[in-house]
Amino acid sequence: MPYLGSSVHLRALAAAALRPEPVPATARTERVAIVSASIGAGHDGAAAELDRRLTAAGLTVDRLDLLDLLPARLGRLVRDGYHRMLVQAPWAYQRVYRSTERAGGGGPLARALLRTAESRMLRALHPATGAVVSTYPGASRVLGGLRREGRLAVPVLTYLTDFSVHPLWVADGVDVHLAAHAVPAAQARAAGARDVRVAGPVVNPRFRPGGARERAAARTRFGLPAGAPLALLVAGSWGVGPVRQVALELRDCGAAVPVVVCGRNEALAARLRADGIEHAYGWVDDMPALMHAADVLVQNAGGLSSLEAFATGLPVAGYRCIPGHGLTNAAALDEAGAAVWIRDPADLKTVLCDLIDGPLGERQRATGLALFATGPDGGPAAEIARVGRSGPPPLPPRPAAPRRRPARRLVTTTAAACTVWACAVGTGMATAYDGPGVIHAIGHGLDLDDHPAGRALHPEGHHS
Repeated sequence: MPYLGSSVHLRALAAAALRPEPVPATARTERVAIVSASIGAGHDGAAAELDRRLTAAGLTVDRLDLLDLLPARLGRLVRDGYHRMLVQAPWAYQRVYRSTERAGGGGPLARALLRTAESRMLRALHPATGAVVSTYPGASRVLGGLRREGRLAVPVLTYLTDFSVHPLWVADGVDVHLAAHAVPAAQARAAGARDVRVAGPVVNPRFRPGGARERAAARTRFGLPAGAPLALLVAGSWGVGPVRQVALELRDCGAAVPVVVCGRNEALAARLRADGIEHAYGWVDDMPALMHAADVLVQNAGGLSSLEAFATGLPVAGYRCIPGHGLTNAAALDEAGAAVWIRDPADLKTVLCDLIDGPLGERQRATGLALFATGPDGGPAAEIARVGRSGPPPLPPRPAAPRRRPARRLVTTTAAACTVWACAVGTGMATAYDGPGVIHAIGHGLDLDDHPAGRALHPEGHHS
């Protein structure tokens, strides 16, 4: 079975994926700020690659973390609260996500929290900044508000890191939204974004197609079987979701040997090894090599790992996805033809076999690699440079100034908002819906595994 297919078309796509992204030479003196958030690895991963590309093209890049700009170390509470919710109450996260999706964005408490970062954001930006790029919905909300109110005079761009676009990704005042594919671009327009451009994904160039030699070397290095088909199971940097259940199902269905990456969840990796899953790892520094060793990627969130797999020519399946953005990303990737979403466990073996050694896998390899074949105008970094070079566009009409709360009341509101926002901030879902119940669950660390909805969405409880 050829690893990446033997057609001329696939080889051409692989070559296109390796070409450096052109950036206009006239943009070489510009300064760009990139604002992300250290929640998981996806948002920071996109920011790091944009930083690398822009810096290589001669631009000066400043990196900011939105969580560092929140007062009183609230950023840590946001990150820890979101992590706790994914582990202990995924059913509640799904409810929050859907509530904000239907409402078209976050509630008043979330807006109060984000407003506390505005002045710090302005102070953190270098005076010579020519453009600001957000890779995180909360940062887009802060920057868009500053643009809309006339306090930020340079263009603001949002790079959509997900294939599905929650309404919180689309913030009033943002000048340009950049999407990896036409599917998220259409979702952004439907959510109200005015200027949306398809610019392609951003992935570190270490993720590139490999051949038989790279495949054999990687299998030897990781101690993997030389001839068996391998299914690489990833669950993000935190190792959340029903990872143990999926690993056992992969093993038992017989389609491929499971190779599981648990991120920083070393306890999960140890438990998998105790279950007889021989190839279970914690944090892996050389994911490109591990992808070269594998035949298919199985994921549950549809984030950065999926894009990295596309760049290596590895077919991707979404299975038992985490609530919220995991489910919507799976649907969007399936719509784009880039990854298949396995909804029925009875289909697991059949679909995996087709991806590993069938026409479905061939089509998906071609579709994934085609994402990286940028046109003559270049990719996201080139688009950012062009927007920065063109200068600030006209500001949108400024809305009526909101009524300011007294300082003491704002502090109280902000503290409550932070707790609620922590429940959904993984991809920027911030809300005031169902506040008391969510605050109680997160603040007191209740074990929600016995809740029927919790068991349905997260059968492994604390272990993943």
